[in-house]
Amino acid sequence: MPHILYHNGPCIVALKPAGLLTHAPEGIDSLEVQLKDWVRAIEGKTGNVYLGLPHRLDRPVSGAVVVARHVRAARKLSEQFENRTVHKRYWACVSGVVEPESGKWRDRLLKIKGQPRGLVVDADHPEGRDAELSYRVLGVFPWGTWLEVVLHTGRYHQIRVQAAARGHAVLGDTLYGSLTSFGPPVEDFREQSIALHGRQLEFLHPMTREPVSIIAPLFPAWRELALPLEDQDFLSV
Repeated sequence: MPHILYHNGPCIVALKPAGLLTHAPEGIDSLEVQLKDWVRAIEGKTGNVYLGLPHRLDRPVSGAVVVARHVRAARKLSEQFENRTVHKRYWACVSGVVEPESGKWRDRLLKIKGQPRGLVVDADHPEGRDAELSYRVLGVFPWGTWLEVVLHTGRYHQIRVQAAARGHAVLGDTLYGSLTSFGPPVEDFREQSIALHGRQLEFLHPMTREPVSIIAPLFPAWRELALPLEDQDFLSV
């Protein structure tokens, strides 16, 4: 069953584990499938359940995901994401020492056709799209750098691509060149974790307009990095 971080009326925030798809074709497990089962269980429903997903996290990424229980709420949440009024904060642990200690990364990114990959392209590439994020260093360790990242655009694999392009691949992200393992070993490489976590979501409740701020706890794999955190920063399992 999914771990619910927030539930108020038609608005639900769940904690997505790494290795699980946010949304998937019928017959494949996903956070959406698990949330629909949870709704049926708590509401005593059978049959179809509506869930609107205004955003997603990549499969190897963990963190907070907000969903809506009816169309009107889904539309209002989607408008917030489209207007960039949702505040999304990520934690990323990457290889190497990131300098300076804070700054912005601006690139032009391209989704490679037919492949689950993105890359940085020249500024005048006709199919590229502008990408921007802000970061600050939270700590430097033998394995690399702990970053806090705020996205200003929402491009395909944005944090992963922009970090790797600067020689700072997210730990465990072999797709973008990481040589450092992260998380428990898995038989199916698609279920592998990477050290990227949707740590905080801030938005307005779609119906009441009350501000909502959610902090997503970390999964146990993050303890291996020896970050200076308290027990309450981790998911109790």
